[in-house]
Amino acid sequence: MQLSKLRPFEPALLGMILAIPVAASAAPPAPPAPDGDTAATLSETTRFLSDQHKTTQGSVTIDGKAIAYRADAGVLVVHLKDPMDADAPPPAGEHATPVPQPPEASMSYFAYFKGDKEDPRRPITFLYNGGPGSSTVWLHMGAFGPLRVVTRSDTHTPAAPYRLVNNAYSLLDVSDLVFIDAPGTGFGHLRGKDKKKSFFGVDQDAHAFAAFIVKFLSEHNRWNSPKYLFGESYGTTRSAALVNILENEDSLDVNGVVLLSQILNFDDSVDGPQFNPGVDLPYELALPTYAATAWYHHKLPNPPADLAPLLTDVEQFALGDYAQALSAGNDLSAAAKAAIAQKLHEYTGLPVDYILRADLRINGGEFEKNLQGAEVTTGRLDTRFSGPTIDPMSKESDYDPQSSAISSAYVSAFNDYVRTKLDFGQGMTYKPEIDLWKTWDFSHQPPGADSKLPGPTNVMTDLAVAMKTDPQLQVMLNGGYFDLATPFFAAMYEMRHLPIEASLEKNIEMHWYTSGHMVYVHEPDLKQLHANVAAFIERTRNEPGAQ
Repeated sequence: MQLSKLRPFEPALLGMILAIPVAASAAPPAPPAPDGDTAATLSETTRFLSDQHKTTQGSVTIDGKAIAYRADAGVLVVHLKDPMDADAPPPAGEHATPVPQPPEASMSYFAYFKGDKEDPRRPITFLYNGGPGSSTVWLHMGAFGPLRVVTRSDTHTPAAPYRLVNNAYSLLDVSDLVFIDAPGTGFGHLRGKDKKKSFFGVDQDAHAFAAFIVKFLSEHNRWNSPKYLFGESYGTTRSAALVNILENEDSLDVNGVVLLSQILNFDDSVDGPQFNPGVDLPYELALPTYAATAWYHHKLPNPPADLAPLLTDVEQFALGDYAQALSAGNDLSAAAKAAIAQKLHEYTGLPVDYILRADLRINGGEFEKNLQGAEVTTGRLDTRFSGPTIDPMSKESDYDPQSSAISSAYVSAFNDYVRTKLDFGQGMTYKPEIDLWKTWDFSHQPPGADSKLPGPTNVMTDLAVAMKTDPQLQVMLNGGYFDLATPFFAAMYEMRHLPIEASLEKNIEMHWYTSGHMVYVHEPDLKQLHANVAAFIERTRNEPGAQ
């Protein structure tokens, strides 16, 4: 859903130029929509993609006040370069072979605007999930859309029928909203030569999103609106690269970037650190989440009454005695190793013998599989969740109980909602996720580098450069204590190690919640998340004429 459940290398979880419709000289014109803004059904066999959309009206009640809105559901086509810059194909008969179709992607979106027409003075927020390879059904139906699917907070949600309710925590009270599905997901499609290579990669993906945003702002006359990016999971990786592209390639500053369940440096991931020996930081940064999880499931030998003081102690130990012990490697004495193992037992509940056999290094999958015994697997995206173990003899967890617990509710509710309420998607297939981990281009060219760099993705420099080139850029980090896909302490560590001046640190704020990767599945945390993000937008939106 956010960051795919794959080992060994993963975290939860696209410069393109302004995209415009393909010129008539390059492709046949799209058939006219049947009644103005009512979109014709997309054809799976159509060679050239076209923009589509449908408009409906609705109302949502937030803080006791009814807010009428206009909803647009549709797709926008983006290109690697402006197709009007390409030469027209030669007349028929002058070429022995047809001109290859340039790569293009139709990206589905769902936009909500307060009132019956757009107000260009209102803030506009672009939201997206991660993966890579995830649609944005999760943020749309679980967090900030006008309707929200009801799921259980930490156990498996029963099968259909599912319940959609008024979302009192939608962000429509402070901002217009545009939920964007990544290329290849949702109702979107890819066409053209090297289409997958052109869109499936860190830099390619970020440029595609930049092209979408530039095109959307142009078509909706929103260039002068306060603008925000909201990314979850791999969407935070995307946001760091994207905000730098928007600022420094498209000359488009944004007011704020909201990060939920952050991963900027994949070297920090605890999903497969055993394949990167000599880099022990992932074990250290995941330890506070291990402790929080063991505390939640009553597995600590001497549990404290409250979580907060426990986390303070564990964080100090993780970057202190534990980090020092791991850095010693094979020079660590047997006595010192035994002492660290005992301390890890007190903080994780795992047996001392198991910790010693693991050489003091337990990755995420091993912790999920072994915390609650051979028969019960702990969740990954949200470690409050548990489920029956598929293979009691396996070394690591075989699935994520949290993902299995809620995915059907989100996908089923959305497929019903988009067709019955938004009147869009008839005859089309919505792809909530696609498997990209084997084909995704994780190499990245950070600002200042001459070419893409090999190794794990790291976009910390991108965010830092964006903050330097726009010293007014505001950044908000949100995360859950029970998230093992993107541990909260790793996100905190990344923020504390951004290569920025001390004067820019005041532009960053951080908030933590008593849930996991998708903090909004826990309603009290969704309420607080809404309050925090709404206050952030209101504080940073600027007033007309502000300097």
